[in-house]
Amino acid sequence: MQLFGSAAVMAGIAIACGVDWRIAAVGALALADSSTATGLRGMADRNLMPTTSGRSALSVLLLQDVAAIPVLALLPLLAVADAQAQGSGWLGAAKAIGVIAAIVLGGRLLLRPTLRWIARSESPEIFTAAALLLVVATAYLMHSVGLSMALGAFLAGVLLAESEYRRELETDIEPFKGLLLGLFFIAIGMSIDFAVVLQQPLLVAAIVIGFLVAKALVLWVMTRLMPIPAGERPVFIVLLAQGGEVGFVVLQTALGARVLDAPTSSLLVAAITLSMLLTPLMLLAADRWAARLAKGAAKVMEELSEPQHAPVIIAGFGRYGQIIGRLLDAEGIAATVLDHDADMIESARSFGYKVHYGDATRLDLLRTAGAGSARVLVIAVDDKEQSLRIVDLVSEHFPHLQLVARARDVTHWNALRDRGVMRVEREVFESSLRSGRTVLELLGEAPHEARRQAMRFRRHNLELFEKMYPLYRDRARMIAVAKEGRHQLEEQMARERAEREERRRRGEEDIPAWNKDA
Repeated sequence: MQLFGSAAVMAGIAIACGVDWRIAAVGALALADSSTATGLRGMADRNLMPTTSGRSALSVLLLQDVAAIPVLALLPLLAVADAQAQGSGWLGAAKAIGVIAAIVLGGRLLLRPTLRWIARSESPEIFTAAALLLVVATAYLMHSVGLSMALGAFLAGVLLAESEYRRELETDIEPFKGLLLGLFFIAIGMSIDFAVVLQQPLLVAAIVIGFLVAKALVLWVMTRLMPIPAGERPVFIVLLAQGGEVGFVVLQTALGARVLDAPTSSLLVAAITLSMLLTPLMLLAADRWAARLAKGAAKVMEELSEPQHAPVIIAGFGRYGQIIGRLLDAEGIAATVLDHDADMIESARSFGYKVHYGDATRLDLLRTAGAGSARVLVIAVDDKEQSLRIVDLVSEHFPHLQLVARARDVTHWNALRDRGVMRVEREVFESSLRSGRTVLELLGEAPHEARRQAMRFRRHNLELFEKMYPLYRDRARMIAVAKEGRHQLEEQMARERAEREERRRRGEEDIPAWNKDA
């Protein structure tokens, strides 16, 4: 629907404007393609790959790349010439189809045995050279029958991807990808006749706007028919509305087959290039549009309105606050839980947790939550700035509350300490120590010894943080204190390791010491 629907709409508009149907068809097929490189990068940056829109966009991009094979193969049939040339065009198309079939079938039969034979040499250089030679040879073979060398390289890549050595080839060819992609775009840029573009700037702008709008309308219809959430539709439309790399190849091939003349090709290449340059700006607009759609589609939840009287208030019920809440619940201690993420609240409620919707940075909501009579406030929100605003608000209006705060990093820890919050825990510190103990045990350390070393490191680290805190605005002095503390710890642990080795050498039993140091 995207490829042929967009091509049909654009070709129809071009024909209505008086363009020859052959030129309209080729131009529409070139403009209907989307940039795979830009699309995948945009989806990866927004973590859309595992979503419905990401999977749908990837499907469209894959079909576009595969469709390049028959599109390029059939271009000679559209050559505008006399009857004799038409006959040769049909003959050239038949030859091209035969060569493609021979490459695909011969590659599937011969490539794997050849790669196995090369792999026995156990030389990565020969393996890489053979893969690149296959690409170049296939590209040249396609060029010899009047087709694009890019189509040959694409076919070679498909054949290599089907072999059992795909992962090794990907690793070996990875250093060449960026270089060759850059050369590809440089070659495309050098092929643009800017004199033709500058002579008709309004026509270029009309082509860019026209094909973006036409593709966007087709994609909008698709999103209405597909199960794509409203908040994901704008990015899906923008990523697929732009032009793409295969369009450059189609236009270059059409120019070589004399389906298009040079000025027309330059106009269309410039239009595709401008659409790719405009994509980052369109993505920014799409992100804002998506945010509005998501906000409009968000579940409406009632804020906490009834006064609460629990001794503990937990602000934030994410991965950190949930553990605290579950511990208190297991001990039979009531807690008032606040969070402003509607989806998270609904998920927590489905597990039986009582979570209230509300923003803990609001004074009226804190009063309703019982901050005036509560004893402890746990600040477990993800956002650092929001965490600090809660501390400032509580310090001014509820000074009796004991604050227990979560620190995302050292900077956040220092900012909380500046505000007088003494009970601060770094969120990954304890879990990292547990993992460190596990590593020591896997390396042969006795469990009690691994625990003792980890807890000694913990105590040293906390003491070092207290020493560094008054100096954190003086970076040079803080770094000097950190280096000195690390050096002292390394020397102390080295002495203890030597003492343990000496005891073991003498056959003395290493008795576990389950005390506060351990």
